[in-house]
Formats: sequence, structure tokens, C-alpha cells
Amino acid sequence: MKDLQKIMQDITQLTTNIETNYPELYQFLDENPMTLPVSEHPHMDKKVMQEYLESLKQLLHHHLETHKSKK
Repeated sequence: MKDLQKIMQDITQLTTNIETNYPELYQFLDENPMTLPVSEHPHMDKKVMQEYLESLKQLLHHHLETHKSKK
């Protein structure tokens, strides 16, 4: 399993890629339920951050799959 620093780096790179290359998708990142903590002091560990990274990857993949035929 990746360490937390590597996961955070991957999240940063992926969100930067989305912001730069897919601005129409970037606007939805703030609405992603993974970014909205339910508790006042959420517990952010490697598992939670890895799940968030995977959700970002899935979001981008879905976007690319649903929009590739429109180009």
C-alpha cells in the first residue's frame, strides 16, 4: 500500500490534471461527497485518502468514457 505522502501527491497531480484539462469536470470536485466531512474533525488516514484518490480516478474515467464519442 502507498504511503500517505505518495497518495496525497497523486491526488494533487490528478486534481491538477482535471483542473487544467477538464475544467467542465473540475467544477464538480467540490460537490464530491468524499470532500464533505460529516464530522467536525474527520479522521483522514491512508485508507480514506486512497478511497478518495480512487473516486477521483473513477470520476475522470467515467467522464472520458461518456464524452469520447462526442468529440
